[in-house]
Amino acid sequence: MSKKMELDIINFHCAGIDIGSRSHFVAIGQDLSDVKEFGVYAEDLNAICTWLKENGITSVAMESTGSYWQNLYAELAKNGFDIVLANGKFTKNAKGKKTDVKDARWIQKLHALGLLSSSFLPDQTTEILRTYCRQRTNWLQLAAETSNKMQKYLKLLNMRLDVVVKDVCGLTGLKIIEDICKGNLDPNSLAEHRHYNCRKSEEEIAKALKGNERQDFLFGLKQEFESYQFYQKKITACDKQIDIFLKKQIKLDPLKKNLKPKLNHINE
Repeated sequence: MSKKMELDIINFHCAGIDIGSRSHFVAIGQDLSDVKEFGVYAEDLNAICTWLKENGITSVAMESTGSYWQNLYAELAKNGFDIVLANGKFTKNAKGKKTDVKDARWIQKLHALGLLSSSFLPDQTTEILRTYCRQRTNWLQLAAETSNKMQKYLKLLNMRLDVVVKDVCGLTGLKIIEDICKGNLDPNSLAEHRHYNCRKSEEEIAKALKGNERQDFLFGLKQEFESYQFYQKKITACDKQIDIFLKKQIKLDPLKKNLKPKLNHINE
């Protein structure tokens, strides 16, 4: 008969937390009495820290479930706990019917045995910058969707702007679309918005803009154009915020400061 292998306890004063959207289950041991349910409000998060301290807990493991872990993580870190933020795929191996209590105990057991590794977390500066950049990316994606919808309505109107300009949201395209949305449907007048670097002539552009003047398609085009303008304003606002943040964070290298006068002297 093979001998049963037992793992040694690595973390003696540890807890496991099953993160939820409406409540968190905290296990400080393997008995049912060692598991307690808490809410997700600020006072509940503070109560978790208090309970953990009262029971001599110094290290905590929890799953990186959605964004529900972030506030609790910040509260635990503020209270000086050693935190392991584990990927959910490493904690979902408990046998039998899944329950919040069982999950919390399982996470606590894995952490006690030293079987959980923490996910990478950026520093606060990087995290803030990432938030701004992700928000900007969201607006860019929405603007791209709106651009595609504008092209769709232009094709339905038989205004083949996509044939005569490289980008319908370029310098020529946007001015033409804006004028169409204002009610100008004269091809020759619209073609006058041609930018000097556009490869097609005004005559070719005018030919492409002889549409069917369907009012429902014009209405759709106008709404998408207004949405596109709105998204562009949001993108610009994100750019400004990122610029302000970076200027506060990035400091000039003293070495470059010392070299600058010499370089200017050489250039003179």
